[in-house]
Amino acid sequence: MATTASPAAPAARRPVNRATLYTFGAFGGILFGYDLGVIAGVLVLITKQWQLSAFQKGVITASLSVGAMLGAMLAGRLCNRIGRKRTIMLAAIVVVAGTLGCALAGSWTVMMVTRGVIGIGVGLSSATVPTYLAELAPARARGALGSLNQLFIVSGILIAFLVDYALSSHNNWKGMFLGALVPAGILLAGLLVLPETPRWLLSKGRDAEARTVLAAVRPAAGEAELDTELGEIRDIIRRDSQERGRIRDLWQPWVRPMVLVALILAIGQQFSGVNAINAYFPTMLKSLGFATRTALLSAVVLGVVKFLFTVWELFVVDRWGRRPLLMTGAAVMTVALFAAGLVIKNVHDKDTLGTLTLVFLILYLAGYELGWGATVWVMIGEIFPLRARAAGTGLATTVLWAATGLVTAVFPTMSAKNHLGIGGAMWVFAGINVLLLILARFYIPETKGRSLEQIERDLRHGEPAGADADDALEVPGEVGLIPES
Repeated sequence: MATTASPAAPAARRPVNRATLYTFGAFGGILFGYDLGVIAGVLVLITKQWQLSAFQKGVITASLSVGAMLGAMLAGRLCNRIGRKRTIMLAAIVVVAGTLGCALAGSWTVMMVTRGVIGIGVGLSSATVPTYLAELAPARARGALGSLNQLFIVSGILIAFLVDYALSSHNNWKGMFLGALVPAGILLAGLLVLPETPRWLLSKGRDAEARTVLAAVRPAAGEAELDTELGEIRDIIRRDSQERGRIRDLWQPWVRPMVLVALILAIGQQFSGVNAINAYFPTMLKSLGFATRTALLSAVVLGVVKFLFTVWELFVVDRWGRRPLLMTGAAVMTVALFAAGLVIKNVHDKDTLGTLTLVFLILYLAGYELGWGATVWVMIGEIFPLRARAAGTGLATTVLWAATGLVTAVFPTMSAKNHLGIGGAMWVFAGINVLLLILARFYIPETKGRSLEQIERDLRHGEPAGADADDALEVPGEVGLIPES
């Protein structure tokens, strides 16, 4: 008997396994992290060559964040119009164009503009890759992607520090920039063979294609399971169109407390000083009298520490809870920054100064990655109610990028010898971390062990900030509370 080929027929499936999705999700995060970290080595080499002022260094560094804000704001509209896959491909192309522009730059103003172009691509990618992966991955794997994204970003920063060190002996800052072409090219090539998401295809009325893709990413699913999941996706699309959340939803009295929490998390993550350290650590060491190669090698050590403690955070975030990690991280960062400032102001032996500064900044980054790194991204994704989740996370992400730009723009001037100096700047960040410790203790709720629905119910009963960690409801078998879409 003749048979008719069907897009949903098992024989027609071309499986897309979880490892493939993770691999290309990794390159999206690595590209993000590389572009954040590479400027640390570039600045060390071009500062003297171009006679950069503190203001100019700050503007070059912050231009990535300004571009990323624009990219993140454009991402939602592009995702809906051209699809998740094409938006990420566009992001990779924009990064390639900006990277080539930076490598060819002959002045700080050109580098500022082209680095801003890279930022647009980074913003598009950082806002879209998690959505793309979440809509393709099996439900049981979606939670892991939320924290793994931070690990991928930290990996990109570490790779950037390694490339900076390897090329510094040749004064090859152009090659440092061009290194971003590798993850961008791999990401672009991978997306050529990966599918669009079923949810976007269904939203455009392309039901047959959506079924084929869903069958490919769920190779073990039967026809009934596929029908059920497609029905659920259609229902979500219908509800989204009928109850689309808007920015004004964030100002409802029962949601406003979570807006405050999200702003504390977003601003606090950056005002803790992390990207001042990431971007300017080698420059700081050079100003303290160290050779370029030694300063860049020290940055590699910091990158390794960031990676290791991010891995540790993945294992403890659902055991220790969010609030204890935030409090522990803020306490460790406070002590480390205060001690670093004390050393920089009072120790004059170069070897002792360098060793102690490195030790305390290693301790600082350990506290950051354990507390205010991945944990912030997890919480921003889970504290908003369903209707306001897209608007809330969008607002928090935009504010976070704005805070990143402000810190990286101001730090060179703030830490200059004729202003606060590096030691004084460390104390300013230490004071901010004391405030973050207090805010984490009294204003940030514990969400460990609570479903998204339980968190929303607490909001409606006016209990978001009063829910104590000890009162959190344990949900057997629940791995994390990262949003599933």
